[in-house]
Amino acid sequence: MKRKLLISMAAVGVAAGMVVALPSTFAAQERPTTSIKTEYLGTLKVVTDPPQMLGPRIIHNVKNCTLQGPKINVTCVAPSGDWTIVLPDGTVRQDIRATLKTGEGEFIFMEGTGIITLSKDGVDRLSKGETMTENDGYLFAAPRFTTTSKTYGWLNSVQTVAKMTSNSQWKFEYDLFVVR
Repeated sequence: MKRKLLISMAAVGVAAGMVVALPSTFAAQERPTTSIKTEYLGTLKVVTDPPQMLGPRIIHNVKNCTLQGPKINVTCVAPSGDWTIVLPDGTVRQDIRATLKTGEGEFIFMEGTGIITLSKDGVDRLSKGETMTENDGYLFAAPRFTTTSKTYGWLNSVQTVAKMTSNSQWKFEYDLFVVR
């Protein structure tokens, strides 16, 4: 009986030791195991019509846009737009879709989602019609591309991230990066 009690106590001790060891094991895993590298794709400049307001939804029809960079030079054609929703906490979620046309007449479909949260200063500037910058909040999107173009076919197999660099009345500018 005494031996069973000792074995049971030893088992509890081993189990307790594992529990104590778990946090240090998890702590070691909190460090990144990889890194993310990016390559500049281009700058997206967008001009929209005045937005259509539908309750918490805001629809921006794109009048014109360009995406220019070292490996890409395209313009937007209809239909293109940004369908956003303002959440109760003020966060804006974007649903971006654009038809892009190359100089050779080929088409590229761009779609993505984004998140915008603004600082109080950013909200104040925007409400006054002033230009916001990347320092005015969290302004990121994740565009993807689809095309049958042989020249731009490489876009089908990459993910991009975009950071808004400026926003003034119905004019938006983003820098896009390919994630490597």
